[in-house]
Amino acid sequence: MDPAVFGLILVAAGLHVSWNVLLKTAGDPLRAAWVGMMTGALIMVPLGFIGWLVAGRPAISGQVVLLAAISGAIEGVYFVLLSMAYRRGDLSVVYPVARGTAPLLAVFIGVAFLGERLGPVAIFGIGAVLVGLLALQRPWRSFRLVRTRAGAGLANGSGFAFGAGVMIALYSAVDRVAVRLVEPWLYAALLWLAMAISVNVIVFGSRGLFSDERASTNVDVPRAAFGGAITLAAYFLILIALSLAPLAVVAPLRESAIVLASGWGALRLGETAGWRSAASRIAAASIVLAGAILLALGR
Repeated sequence: MDPAVFGLILVAAGLHVSWNVLLKTAGDPLRAAWVGMMTGALIMVPLGFIGWLVAGRPAISGQVVLLAAISGAIEGVYFVLLSMAYRRGDLSVVYPVARGTAPLLAVFIGVAFLGERLGPVAIFGIGAVLVGLLALQRPWRSFRLVRTRAGAGLANGSGFAFGAGVMIALYSAVDRVAVRLVEPWLYAALLWLAMAISVNVIVFGSRGLFSDERASTNVDVPRAAFGGAITLAAYFLILIALSLAPLAVVAPLRESAIVLASGWGALRLGETAGWRSAASRIAAASIVLAGAILLALGR
């Protein structure tokens, strides 16, 4: 893999963690997500239109528009599920479950349906990444809670986080196809327009469906808006990476952000029970990083 692509993905991962920290701490996550998505759309859509004019109004196929609409709809659902998870759970739990679910599904989609192939070293790297993610998020604890205490699996946000992970894998596969058909910046503009429409339809068309007694009515609008700008930058970097590297490589590498999110939630937000738990997460994070390096070298 080109080192520049590796760098793009790591920078995007750091920006994405920052957005999730802001989403978790800016008030009600659903309202904060809405502010962030509208901010991103207000930035990206006009810039995309100006870029389209400057580039000589290049043709945009109906296939690209359809892919952007599909991905935007999926991402609208993703943001709602992620917001519902953050209402119920900690950053250090929700983020790993959501992001950790995606690589397994994304690699399966990339290899089984998009014709991507991985070498032995890359395959071993994926295995190491997944083992590290499992050790970090320990999903079996949520399953145990479901068996022994009705509703506990959803009470800590794991169920919604898992659903968000499925959405991540789906929209990553769609985006992987789309960025091979059009310039990433132009697709990003179409995507954010579709995403803004999707989020508005879901949130305002639900008529209270996503209301929750856990939710605060207050939102730090500047904080949420800044988060929207950050996630726009992160997503744009990922689109560029997807245009240069296979989905089966990009998706697992971007999940290295789990290390940052878990550490921030555990140490800065006080979500762990002590240093032993923190040390366990650091060890799991080391496995994730080792797997990411092997995955990159294997390409």
